[in-house]
Amino acid sequence: MREDAGSVSQVGADLRRKEEQAAARGGVLRKELGLTDLVLTQVLFIIGLPWIGVAAKQGPSQVVLWLLAMVFFYLPSAAVVIYLNRVMPLEGGLYQWAKLGFNELTGFLVAWNLWLMAILNTSEIGLQATQALRYIIGPGGEALTGSRWFVGVVTLLLIGVLVGLAAVGLGVGKWVHKAGGALMLFTFAVILLLPWLNRARGSLAEFHPLRTEMPVLSIMTLNLLGKLGFGALGGFEYVAIHTAECRDPVRAIRRSVTLAAPIIAAMFILGTSSVLALVPRNGIDLIAPIPQVLSEGFRSLPFSAAVAPITILALLCIRVAQSSVMFAGTTRLPMVAGWDRLLPEWFTRLHVRYGTPVNSTLFVGAATLGLGVAGLIGVGKQEAFQLLWNASGVFYALTYVAMFAVPLLGLRGLRPGPPLWLKVACLSGLLMSLLYVAVSIVPLVEVSSRAVFALKISGLVASTNLLGLAIYLGARRRREVRQESGERSPASP
Repeated sequence: MREDAGSVSQVGADLRRKEEQAAARGGVLRKELGLTDLVLTQVLFIIGLPWIGVAAKQGPSQVVLWLLAMVFFYLPSAAVVIYLNRVMPLEGGLYQWAKLGFNELTGFLVAWNLWLMAILNTSEIGLQATQALRYIIGPGGEALTGSRWFVGVVTLLLIGVLVGLAAVGLGVGKWVHKAGGALMLFTFAVILLLPWLNRARGSLAEFHPLRTEMPVLSIMTLNLLGKLGFGALGGFEYVAIHTAECRDPVRAIRRSVTLAAPIIAAMFILGTSSVLALVPRNGIDLIAPIPQVLSEGFRSLPFSAAVAPITILALLCIRVAQSSVMFAGTTRLPMVAGWDRLLPEWFTRLHVRYGTPVNSTLFVGAATLGLGVAGLIGVGKQEAFQLLWNASGVFYALTYVAMFAVPLLGLRGLRPGPPLWLKVACLSGLLMSLLYVAVSIVPLVEVSSRAVFALKISGLVASTNLLGLAIYLGARRRREVRQESGERSPASP
């Protein structure tokens, strides 16, 4: 018994030593982020614009489905992020939690999956921007916006902007993120107001925002629950990547999650109710429900003509701000891996003036641009690239599996350990994350062959993680060789 206690004590001391080392490295970064910055960034990053359309397709049962997703995933994710950030308030966030909670390999693979998800999503920004411009300019601009060269130039410019924002640091970038979060709040405020305006003008017969019915118990409902859980409500952990760049990070991130959670919940539920009120259920646009509901809501109002282009422009600004949040986070992951000597020291070098990981930023920008350009020259239309983008959600979900597993199975040397209620919450979140992975790999919608689709997606996820494993093993071996050379050098003649 004494030996076990001593072993636990030693593991706990080792955990604290590693935390102190990571905290010391993060101490050189500028502390730019406060509570308001974090709350608005949470709102901006977590709210995915298509999800209110997906939920509205379910009719009045959307309220129950949202509440179930929030109970079984959203609240558990908020709780575990607050807990892990309190126990390990370190730059790198989830990478550090998985590394210290389990081991270095787990941490590296978590960062690898998170990085893949982020650059895949960010690389599409040029194509999304030109699609938005097509709606703003109108039919006369189709020749321009449909040109690969034009899309390529827009991609280059926007990724250049993201690189510039990340290079000058969060002192500037946070204003872009706050503006995007504020614009998101304003857009949803308008969406929530529109049914009441139409009701007052008599163009809407009735409006009951919280009308509820029980969802049908079926496999398809389970599929939707998994998608609304992780797919719509994931993202609280992302700001923790910048923990060392926060003022009073434990308190600020805890309060930001606590404040943002009910706001985001209300936006999703009430926003879905507005879609149901203004758009026929069988005519809901699952890709762009926000422009659709705004267009329908303003149709009977006197200034409806100007709504469409303004809406598209606002959504484009929101998308750029979301990409900035995602891009800034990905630039920190190679830096912290470099601190652990899993990547070359080159990634850890900070800009002399701005104190940002400028080399890591340039590398992530080049990788993102490469993926964006690959899509434009036709590679993105090939099956492998399409599968890679389809797998991006699975990459992200796997990082959540690891996150929920840390309080359940990791942190062996931590005393006191995670409380029982948190472990129950983690088990719920873990199962919801696995449900998302399952319904993403084995789709319940119509495909030519579910078995072939599942094999392709699972094979792609496995092969990319094997590549990550190979990168890690090679880096660890090189680090060991350098350490051995360093130990022998004093004895050399």
